[in-house]
Amino acid sequence: MQRYDYDIPLSFKHRICFTRHAFAAGNRVLAELLEEGGGRKVLVFLEKAVGAAWPQLAEDIAAYVQRESDLEFRGVVVLEGAERIKADDTAVRWVWDAIEEQGIDRHSYVMAIGGGAFLDAVGYGAATAHRGVRLIRFPTTTLSQDDSGVGVKNGINAYGKKNFLGTFNVPYAVVNDFAFLHTQPESTRRFGLVEAVKVALVKDGSFFKWMEDQGAALAELKPAMLEEAVERSAILHARHIAQGGDPFEGGSSRPLDFGHWSAHKLEQLTNFKFSHGEAVAVGVVLDTIYSRRTGRLTASGCQRVLALLDKLGLPLWHPMLDARDGNGRRRIYAGLEEFREHLGGRLTVLLLRDLGRGEDVHEMDEEILDECIEELRQRVPVVA
Repeated sequence: MQRYDYDIPLSFKHRICFTRHAFAAGNRVLAELLEEGGGRKVLVFLEKAVGAAWPQLAEDIAAYVQRESDLEFRGVVVLEGAERIKADDTAVRWVWDAIEEQGIDRHSYVMAIGGGAFLDAVGYGAATAHRGVRLIRFPTTTLSQDDSGVGVKNGINAYGKKNFLGTFNVPYAVVNDFAFLHTQPESTRRFGLVEAVKVALVKDGSFFKWMEDQGAALAELKPAMLEEAVERSAILHARHIAQGGDPFEGGSSRPLDFGHWSAHKLEQLTNFKFSHGEAVAVGVVLDTIYSRRTGRLTASGCQRVLALLDKLGLPLWHPMLDARDGNGRRRIYAGLEEFREHLGGRLTVLLLRDLGRGEDVHEMDEEILDECIEELRQRVPVVA
């Protein structure tokens, strides 16, 4: 019996760009990305709601590619977005069909323009066609620009679980076009801010303090403050992925998922009527209070977190926190088992030691969680 072990070193460039009006004449951000990679063809997938907000966008993209590059433009495919695009593999199959019909190969580009769920589904299709077609993401929402869109994951829901099917695949590039950001509905812009709060809590206390100081402007969604929050959050997320030592989550520690074990379950329990941003806000609150009740976070630190979330107009409660199964157990706690399974067998939940510093734990006490939920109920609807 002989055994041969070979190391296969891999290196990826994770390009994150910030601009406005990416497809306008004279804007060379995308053109330079295409020149850097070479290639043959470009196929664009556009979320329907974005196309409705920007009626000339498809024509502008076609004109830009033809004017600024030597690539063959293969058209714009418009698909419905939001969480329903991830409900099954229907949209992914449409992506595969379009890639095959348009002759898109591994030396061509797929561009995806839309919110986080749209990027997830189109990204899954691009990552699995030909074992991976170059993907350029254009996130359009606060949440996708400051978090998911700059990540390396994509996927769809299956078996009643969020992101059960998917891949890790570093996009060729991510272009955060702030022009898209400000045309989103107020709720979409507002709820996406929770991921900036989250990454500040686990990675950068000074960023959290900045958000506190700019809380009034952020609450009013002032463009300059919103853009700065998005950019700082995106950089923190991307830096952790690139330099944190586990970009494809082979281990169990996932600090960027602070507050997410309950958030994912809340989304499922509400049939995704409660958006990801709203659910993460409630999840962050729950784990922050738990951090305080277990002696990790100070009472003042906990209060500061809840006060900021409240100032930003983010939800702190949902009635499904009270939903119980046939055995009287809160249904939200099933999220712990699902989170453990998603991590690969060992539960790892990040709690707060300080604002900007986390700590991994491997069990959660449901009696203490009950106390946290009861405390939270007393604080709703107003945080003092």
